[in-house]
Parts: sequence; structure tokens; C-alpha cells
Amino acid sequence: MSRVALVTGGTRGIGEAICTKLKLKGYTVVANYGGNDLAAEAFTERTGIPAIKFDVSDFEATKAAIEQIAQDFGPVEILVNNAGITRDGTMHRMTFEQWNDVIQTNLTSCFNTSRAVIDGMRERGFGRIVNVGSVNGQAGQYGQVNYASAKSGIHGFTKALAQEGAAKGVTVNAVAPGYVDTDMVRAVPADVLEKIIATIPVGRLGKPEDIARTVEFLVSDNADFITGSTLSVNGGQHMY
Repeated sequence: MSRVALVTGGTRGIGEAICTKLKLKGYTVVANYGGNDLAAEAFTERTGIPAIKFDVSDFEATKAAIEQIAQDFGPVEILVNNAGITRDGTMHRMTFEQWNDVIQTNLTSCFNTSRAVIDGMRERGFGRIVNVGSVNGQAGQYGQVNYASAKSGIHGFTKALAQEGAAKGVTVNAVAPGYVDTDMVRAVPADVLEKIIATIPVGRLGKPEDIARTVEFLVSDNADFITGSTLSVNGGQHMY
């Protein structure tokens, strides 16, 4: 029986690329999504991967959904925390809601999902958790105090949980993408995007597949001696 992998925010962009890569590698993949039913339906039609709707920022809803996934597909042995949103704005204009929505969805979700799977992983002596951070959590970014804080928090969360899981066969790592060609980045004005690309030494935006390949390696048996690491996949934009 193939290992079950849950990818949050898995129906679009980087999440879809991760789901597709893991399915091709023989995993039983389940994608989570938060709100876009049409995109989720189209994703399942394209990939054959089931998409399950629940709010990763809601502890009880996440716990219930992961319990149902275990009943329907098997226990989650691979968890990829990819769900994330932006609510950009400078601090003097940022509302509490903008702050809280990003922290809850991007960071608290990692606790919610990991808490729901960690006991089973420890009992079975195997687990892979990969958290998707960001170059902006490493370097900071103007107008993204909330987003940078959440992503930086993910990097610290990764290192601490890795220490707890290591003796039980559970590895915990992070991937920190740079600017990747997704809907979120395409929404950046063209002149601004051109300036961003000029700061990337390899001279291009990342591709979702660049991130997916990194995740695929980290969840594999070949990466069992790697834990607590953050792999920067940013084309050399920020060397951390």
C-alpha cells in the first residue's frame, strides 16, 4: 500500500505541482483547499487527485478532516504544509484582520495539521513533514510584515519540531521558494516584476516544478538523514 500524502493548498500553483509530482512517484495523494470549489473540481478532473475542502486555520475542522482522510485513504505519513495567503499592506495601514488572517492561515495551520498527524507518525516510526516557507520570511519584504512574520515563523517551527521527531523517524524540513511563476506573482505589476527578476541571478522566475522536485526529494527515503533544514529554492536571489 502506497504512503498517503496530504498537501494543503494543493489544488493550484505550487501545491498542484507538488501533488502531481508525488502522484507520479507512486504516493496516494490528497489535496486540501480552502474556498475555490471550481478550481478544486478542475484540479481533480485534470489530475485524478481527490480535493477535500477544510479550513486549515481551524483546529477542530482540520483534526476532523485528517481523521476522515485516514479512514478513507489510510493514515497520513507525508504532510506538506503549503497553504498560504497574502494580505499586503504597510504597518501603519494594516488592520488586525489582515495580520491575523495571514498568521492563522500560513502559520497556525502548520500547528493544526502537524498536531493531527504527529502522534501517528511517532507510533509508526515514520513521517515526513515539509513546510513551505518563503524567501520573504528569510529576507523580509516591504509591505509584508504579516506574511514575512508567518513564513519566518514556519522556519523556526520546522527546526523545533525536527528536534522532537528525529528519534522517532519523523523528519521535518522546510522549502523556501523565491519568486515563482504562479497566479500570486502574476498579479504583480509588470514593471515591478521586471525589477524583481533583475535581482535573481539565474535570470528567471522559479517554476512550480522547481519546488515540487525539492519536496519530492525531502519526503523520500533518500532524505532520511536530513531534518531541521530549510532549502532555499530562489535562483540565488537570497543566499541564506
